[in-house]
Order: sequence, then structure tokens, then C-alpha cells
Amino acid sequence: MADVDKAIIGKLKKNEIYFEVLLDPEKILEFKRGKTINIRDALVFPGIYHDAKRGDLVSEEELQKNFGTTDVYVIADKIIRQGVLQLTTEQRRELVEEKTREIANIISKKGINPQNNLPHPPERILNAMEKAGVHVDPFTDANLQINEIIKSIKALIPIEFQRVVLEILIPSQHAGKVYSMLKTTIKEFKEQWLNDGSLQVRIDIPAGMQTDLFQKIGGLTHGDFKSKIIKKVDL
Repeated sequence: MADVDKAIIGKLKKNEIYFEVLLDPEKILEFKRGKTINIRDALVFPGIYHDAKRGDLVSEEELQKNFGTTDVYVIADKIIRQGVLQLTTEQRRELVEEKTREIANIISKKGINPQNNLPHPPERILNAMEKAGVHVDPFTDANLQINEIIKSIKALIPIEFQRVVLEILIPSQHAGKVYSMLKTTIKEFKEQWLNDGSLQVRIDIPAGMQTDLFQKIGGLTHGDFKSKIIKKVDL
């Protein structure tokens, strides 16, 4: 548990009244990264304030009236999930960097360079985002930010979003290994086991994932497989 002087404040406005809690910054950073946290560990002090800096605690009557309970941990959980968390500058920087890299990885997997039909490496996309002065919101889902970011970087790197439908034939001696890999990475695909024990699959994936998929299959089969593109769909 963090010291009080290192705590950050979480606040929630309810019925035109602010309710605040003192929080462990490291636990809240874990929460913002999508991890499950124990509310008891996240609270620096088990109290609900009107003004945490002044130590102005809310009475049990007010808590009951506004939250329907006086349980500090239940109320703190609502404040953390529904309210505003005042992260430190360093924490916000870390979250922005993580979200930026997540977005770059998604664009790399879903998009291709139409000049050579190959995916852009994430580092190239990150460089384009930096040059374009892209703003990334660390608290908004990465997929919801992609369309605007694509508009910003298209002037710097050619990029298109496509899906491809692939048909891949795996010889019988490699079929089991490749099938297991596909089940863990692609998960959904059409399969057909042929009379000679070979495996034929039809897979619908973002175009940017094609190279990585072929590398994985090539590693398992030593390059002994056949593939063809059945269809391309622009997104």
C-alpha cells in the first residue's frame, strides 16, 4: 500500500456532489492496464471524502443517501470504475506509449503497403504517427482510434486495409502440427482432411497477417506447403 503523500485521487460526481478516495498509484496503473485489482489493496485509506486533500470525510448518512450503502469498498469500486482517476504524469506517459504501440501493431496486422502487398512493420507505423503528430488517448479502445490515425499517416506511408481469403494445403506428415498451431492462433477456419491425410484449410484474415502466418507454417513444414489467395476484400 502506498503512503498517503504518494497517493492519487479518484473522484466521482454524483447528484452534483464530488466523492473522492485516496488510491495506490501502482494498483491503479494495473487497473488501467486491464488487470483485476483488490479494492482493499488499492485504497490507501478506507474512507470516502468530499475533499481528500483536506481530509473532509463523507458521513455515513450521505453515503447511504447517494450510494445506497455505507460500505467503503463497494463505493470505492464504483468511484474507480466510473469516476476520474488523477494519474501521475509518468503513469499517463507510460499508458500513452503502451496504447500507441498497441495501435501500431494492429495497423501492421490489418493493413498492407499497396505498393508491394506487404505489411508495414510496427516501427515504421510508429515513426509515421510521431511525424504526423498523432494524439493517442490512453483510455480509449485502440480499435476506435485507428480510422482517424490512418487518415493522419496516409500522407506519409501508403496503406490500405484488406482481408484475404487463403486456401492452404498441408502434406499429411505436417498436418497435425499445423492444425494445432492454427487452432491456437487463427481459431476459426474451414478445414478438410483429404484421403491421403493431408489438410486443406480456408482462412479469412487481415492481409497484414499473411506473411506472419506463412512464416509459422513454413517453420513447421520446412516450407513444404501450398497456398493461394482465393479473394481479397478492401475494408
